[in-house]
Amino acid sequence: MADAGDREAIRAAARAERAESGLKIETLGCRLNAYESEAMRALAAEAGLEGAAIVNTCAVTAEAVRQARQTIRRLRREQPERPIIVTGCAAQIEPERFAEMAEVSLVLGNREKTEPATWRALAAEQGAAADFGLGAEEKIRVDDVFSARETAGHLIDGFGTRARAYVQIQNGCDHRCTFCVIPFGRGDSRSVPAGVVVEQIKRLVASGYREVVLTGVDLTSWGADLPGGGGRAPRLGDLVQRILKLVPDLPRLRLSSIDSIEVDEPLFEAIAHAPRLTPHLHLSLQAGHDLTLKRMKRRHLTAEAEAFCGRVREARPDIVFGADLIAGFPTETEAMFQGTLDHVAACGLTYLHVFPYSPRPMTPAAKMPQVAKAEIKARAARLRALGEARLERFQRAEIGRTRLVLMENARMGRTEGFAETAFETDQPVGEIVSARIVGLGDGRLLGAPA
Repeated sequence: MADAGDREAIRAAARAERAESGLKIETLGCRLNAYESEAMRALAAEAGLEGAAIVNTCAVTAEAVRQARQTIRRLRREQPERPIIVTGCAAQIEPERFAEMAEVSLVLGNREKTEPATWRALAAEQGAAADFGLGAEEKIRVDDVFSARETAGHLIDGFGTRARAYVQIQNGCDHRCTFCVIPFGRGDSRSVPAGVVVEQIKRLVASGYREVVLTGVDLTSWGADLPGGGGRAPRLGDLVQRILKLVPDLPRLRLSSIDSIEVDEPLFEAIAHAPRLTPHLHLSLQAGHDLTLKRMKRRHLTAEAEAFCGRVREARPDIVFGADLIAGFPTETEAMFQGTLDHVAACGLTYLHVFPYSPRPMTPAAKMPQVAKAEIKARAARLRALGEARLERFQRAEIGRTRLVLMENARMGRTEGFAETAFETDQPVGEIVSARIVGLGDGRLLGAPA
């Protein structure tokens, strides 16, 4: 048996090995998860946590959970010495499932993962052992996410490329769509105060960022939990207009996914008339048939979504729409699915984010009559094919036009409408360049400096 000196030497060697290997983070799922991964990177580094692997999971589909487990096993095979910390929505919802995995060292809840005290405690524990050395029950550090009353939108000064930063303004969701498990992973809606958001964006602009993307779980619910003047809570439109007014040096402000039925009039005015708010909206539509929408417990009907898109396009003809769509929702017939296909054209969608329906734990839709898996897969493929055709049609219409492209690296950037644009010669990274669209290649626009 090794004596105390030998054990300390072994621990010191393990710490040195972890420090050399560095912290590794694997992120699955949404932009908000990616934002929080960068926050965790900063918090873990500040606390001195060395050489761990963090898997930030997604729970939106069963496939996402499968990928998380697959990622954990791969990390263990590649570097057996690394402690593996699992967090994110899947870990919040099903902590026992991950704690039972022999590869997993620790399971953290969504609330815990953004608290500095969590990472300080973990660094202290790891300082005494190569791994955390915990049993399955001890591995779980997951509190009730519904008890959270604020969100940590101020943790980092953005992330992404050197050009574009993502700013979290909201977390959680008060709605209960019948297919969605995310409220159980994120809790109720809570907003970052406007002053905090504005100051963060000012710092980002001072650091050289040219575009800021506002992100959250249910972005258009921002402000409902905040005090406001005049007897009403602030709305997302108020925040957007405040940012545009108080940060005049910000060239581009972009919104992540929004719910069209919740767009308030100040937000519509900004979309229609503020050139610095990019003409690109990603809509949470999910389906294009009214009965399906009602069974999903969505808050809009197809005609309302189509009317919104038409109103925006009339006010701002260069608008580009994307949307989330679910294929094969329970009880969906071929006629209902055809409604979704028709909805794509009626709304004028360009970017389709297609989800094959997947029953999730604790959701009412999981108890509804299910569509056959083969049919779900086939419908998702048809939707994706339609999306590819819509995107190519949009790209071909861009040829010959001049666009402003924010360069993410020396040879690739994105237009105001979020279209990837490639160049044959190096361009200044992080700058907005005027480019003439000269063709298509490898699914991207081809640009030449104008």
